[in-house]
Amino acid sequence: MNFKTILFATDFSEGSDFAFQSALTLARKFESKLIIVHIINEPVDLRGFYVPHISFDKLEEEIEQGAEKLMEKFCRTHLHDFDNFESFVIPGIPYDEIIKKAVESNADIIVLGTHGRTGLDHVLFGSTAEKVVRKSPIPVLTIRIQE
Repeated sequence: MNFKTILFATDFSEGSDFAFQSALTLARKFESKLIIVHIINEPVDLRGFYVPHISFDKLEEEIEQGAEKLMEKFCRTHLHDFDNFESFVIPGIPYDEIIKKAVESNADIIVLGTHGRTGLDHVLFGSTAEKVVRKSPIPVLTIRIQE
């Protein structure tokens, strides 16, 4: 199998950083283009609640600016000598936007970290990785952090 384009999704966690090493290794081995995405989860709708001194437009703007800064730092830290990449910060439902971007980019594989949640934690929080695996028409490689 040849991987011309690899999509890597990050939430900037330690698990994502760990998984990124696999994505970068594959990209180097196959001389692939690396698409790095971070999805800003749709914010909770707080209209109707009293939230002093803040507008929702301003909050969304600040969240997006913060995510862009994190992405710049991530790329600067992890990609010093690799330049065949593009990075994107996208608002939306994480699993849905990861799949959309992978399809749009003609990715050959999606690589992402998984937190390895089990039991009640998994039921309450769900798993973006699990949803991507179940719904993606593109092969998915999940990397679980070694503890």
